[in-house]
Parts: sequence; C-alpha cells; structure tokens
Amino acid sequence: MLKEHAKLMKVFSASGEIIGRKKLQKIIYIAKKINYPFYEKYNFHFFGPYSEELTLKVEELCNLGFLNEVREKKGGYYQYRYSLTESGEQFLTHYELEMPQLKECLEDLNGQSARFLELVSTVLFFSDLDKEEVSEKVFTLKSKQRYTAEEIDEAYEFIAAIQQKTAVQKV
Repeated sequence: MLKEHAKLMKVFSASGEIIGRKKLQKIIYIAKKINYPFYEKYNFHFFGPYSEELTLKVEELCNLGFLNEVREKKGGYYQYRYSLTESGEQFLTHYELEMPQLKECLEDLNGQSARFLELVSTVLFFSDLDKEEVSEKVFTLKSKQRYTAEEIDEAYEFIAAIQQKTAVQKV
C-alpha cells in the first residue's frame, strides 16, 4: 500500500516543490500517461483530469508528516505549496523505486503553467480521438480557458518532446 505513496513522495523529492493542487493533479496524470507507474484513477472534471485517490494520498502524506502543505492567500483564492519533509525523505530511503528520467520529466512539467498543463492533460485524456476531435473537445469543454489552435499544437509538441526525452518503458 505505501509503495504507491512512496512513488508520489518521489515526485516531490525530485521536484523540490510543486505549487498548486491543480498543477499537482496534472503533473501526476501526464507522468502516468507517458508510462510512469502511477495507478491513481482519473475522471474528467472541471479543470481536466482529476483523481480523488491522488487527493486522498496527498492528504494522508500530510497527516503522516511526510509532506509539507503551505496554504497561501492569493487574491480571492488559496494556493497550496507542497514539498517533502525531512521525515518524508527518510521514509523514502526504504524504497527502491525505478523511475528513469523522472527528475528531468518533472522539471519540464513543473516548469509549465497550470493552465498549459490543464490543456496537455486534456489532450492526453482524449488521446484515443484524432487531433481534430480533440480540438473540438478542448474548444467545447474548455471554452472559458479560450485555448487557441496554436496552443493545442504546442500541447501536442510538448507531449511528443517529453515522451521522446524520457523514453519511459511501459512497466
């Protein structure tokens, strides 16, 4: 059971800090879709793919003292910052987790805006459709985000780049 928690902790260890719950959700989903061994179930939600399982695991890791969550007031909403605690780092030493190129992948993902990751994860969520159908879904389901055709092209290019860069083998 805790091996899945340890995989998530490895994400924080490799990232240093992830700012935003939405961003965290998208990072894990995208990593999962490019064949990193994350098994949380995702459904399509307001901001794209969302996993209740992931939310619960993060909460458990915070309660166990392995993950630090800082809540900051930003205008009219709260933003959350996540980082691994020293106890979390120590706990992680008990697990041998093979996740090649994870740090590089997370640097690429964490360096993007939550808005862009929302688009990338939405494109991946509908990856069984052709590009035109995916674009229609994005324009319909994400109309408030006002994504452009150029941004959708950028999302496809980004996906291809991180898949090639990480060359993760199916586990």
